[in-house]
Amino acid sequence: MTRRRLLVAVAAGSALAACERMAVGSGFLESLGRWNARVDRFLFGPARLAGELPPTATTPGNAFPSYFISDDMPFPPAGWTLKVGGLVARPTTFSLDQLQQMTRIDMRVRHHCVEGWSAVASWHGVRLREIAEAVGADPHAGYVEFRSFDSGYWSSWDRESALHKQTLLAYGMDGENLMPDHGAPVRVYSAVKLGYKMVKYLTEVNFLAEPSGGYWEDQGYEWFGGV
Repeated sequence: MTRRRLLVAVAAGSALAACERMAVGSGFLESLGRWNARVDRFLFGPARLAGELPPTATTPGNAFPSYFISDDMPFPPAGWTLKVGGLVARPTTFSLDQLQQMTRIDMRVRHHCVEGWSAVASWHGVRLREIAEAVGADPHAGYVEFRSFDSGYWSSWDRESALHKQTLLAYGMDGENLMPDHGAPVRVYSAVKLGYKMVKYLTEVNFLAEPSGGYWEDQGYEWFGGV
């Protein structure tokens, strides 16, 4: 650990110790959450890259866990499209074909689940930063919201993580089109976030001035969710 990171960790510990001496109200908890987010942004900054792995490290597809929150596996509605809006100059609706015509990025990285397991797969798709440029995302929109057709699943991210070079709108896995159990036709995939942050079955991307929580985050999971 570098000296700078050690100082950040010590400061974070001091802040947590202060919790024991302060009345815990909603305002204080919100302040603590913002503090934690600042520390996370420092430790998991946009310059940090996850190492890419060789094909021999790949987890067999049937051994790579998947989940959804609907009672049955979600399937895309007829005429599926992806709406990109919020604080943008040009709200745009993209078809899958249009996304596939944009610059394709491939990466093979380790996937980390909050439950403690990990797996390796290759993913391909378009960087969200290319979408942001296409729609003219407002530079003051500090957050990005992802919404799903999986019973309304959603998550919101900090802009830096969303526009990280290893964050994709993925439409393929292990060289094939994305399968329904892994979020077809398009999902968020990032090498810098825990699995619950990566919204599958994507339908909307919105650039926002404030975070909008998330399905698991509103149930107590850490909002930043970095790895």
